[in-house]
Amino acid sequence: MKLAARKADGLAAPAQWEAGQPLWQRVPKRDASGRPYVDFMMLAPGLNRRSAVEQHQVMVLVRGVLERFGDDIVFADFNLDINVLWVSLRCQPGLMTQVVCLLRAKVPMLRLVSHSPELMA
Repeated sequence: MKLAARKADGLAAPAQWEAGQPLWQRVPKRDASGRPYVDFMMLAPGLNRRSAVEQHQVMVLVRGVLERFGDDIVFADFNLDINVLWVSLRCQPGLMTQVVCLLRAKVPMLRLVSHSPELMA
């Protein structure tokens, strides 16, 4: 799993989270066998106005949740400039619901905004 957290002012973040290219260039679309991944986006309203410590705590909680799902989570990006978490995962029935519910349980401020419900081929 590759995780990224971005912020223009250089917020200290978990070591494995890094700045990168635009999201559309980094998000994987399909696995090695050509099966599409599914994506969802969550909003963290007002997180970018909170202290750096609070932002870091949220990112650590999010990372902890995503790591529970191992290789099923293939990509995650937390853009603190616009308060958006993007997650790409393997297409498995119920997996997105589990991830979203656990994220909301650990970080109640997160709100599901959008997802791409491509069905397994």
